[in-house]
Amino acid sequence: MTETGRAALFYGPGKPFKLAEFPVPEPEPGALVMRVTRANICGSDLHIWRGEGALAAGGRDDGRIIGHEMTGVVHALGDGVDRDWAGESLAVGDRIVCQYFAPCGRCRPCLRGRAEACTQQHRAFQGKPSVFPHFRGAFADYFYVRPTMAVFKVPDRVGTVLAAGVNCALAQMTMAFERAQVTMGDRVVIQGAGGLGLYATALARECGASQVIVVDGVDERLELARDMGADEVVDFRELDSPERRAARVRELTDGGGDVVFELVGRPEAIEEGLRMVARGGRYLELGTFYQGTTPAIDPGYLVMNNITLQSVAFYDAHSLKKALSFLERHPDGLPLGQAAADYPLEEIDTALADQHAGKVARGSLVMT
Repeated sequence: MTETGRAALFYGPGKPFKLAEFPVPEPEPGALVMRVTRANICGSDLHIWRGEGALAAGGRDDGRIIGHEMTGVVHALGDGVDRDWAGESLAVGDRIVCQYFAPCGRCRPCLRGRAEACTQQHRAFQGKPSVFPHFRGAFADYFYVRPTMAVFKVPDRVGTVLAAGVNCALAQMTMAFERAQVTMGDRVVIQGAGGLGLYATALARECGASQVIVVDGVDERLELARDMGADEVVDFRELDSPERRAARVRELTDGGGDVVFELVGRPEAIEEGLRMVARGGRYLELGTFYQGTTPAIDPGYLVMNNITLQSVAFYDAHSLKKALSFLERHPDGLPLGQAAADYPLEEIDTALADQHAGKVARGSLVMT
């Protein structure tokens, strides 16, 4: 009898998920099948669930498997696969993390060393769950890892809770810090203390930032940000206007952040964040990944203050490996695992609703 696995199918904003069974695929040459052990609810999953911007059309009548921030173990290896991308031996049962998107390696961005900007990377998400390879998202028992998705073994020192956030939030922030060229002595401001923001706080400390300031309005997140190394937190519940929050950041930093990260995922946070940047500083946009919004930006303010505005999506294989190495150096010293609130796959609707309401810092689906 063909082995099957569960998947939580998404039908559109406001509609409940439904569990369905699909056959576990046999991996093609160069591919592998991962049995998912833990999948986090990323902020982008909430955007999809809420149907924000162009994501309102994200559902399918026959269901779609969403989710991408995950870890698991090798279930089956395709022909020719016996090592990970760092050259370590790979066998069934090994704990792994992988890219959730598939750079083609042949388009112009890929050939220019910018795999994170691959024009074909979304092909891994496309297709009906009823069609091979079935498992194209993390909210399921299995995930099909294509040959061009980087795969790395999880070091023994890194627990599963920590590993689950590597292939999205931490690797994404690792890429962003490299892009922003964050260096020792920089004053770093972080808008949002969700998964991205907490990792950004830890990485800022790793880079030798002289000052780290985090802006949020959820008690648990603000406390975790402090534990991650934030020097100061700005509670937006106490400062109830963008002008007051920006002024507070400029006061704390004596003129603004050398690097400011937008990790809230709300377009209205961008205009506010730009006012937190020091003259000659850099603003990194990561949080609002969905298209179809039009935030207000004063180009003259950017020009006259010599502010560099950049955006980052996805990451390269090197960033994923660096993210794992970071966790291996800090398996116990940072409270990264405290942000996870566990739910079984059957309670995915509750997990999303709780995270949306701010009841948990990050919902994490644990497969059985």
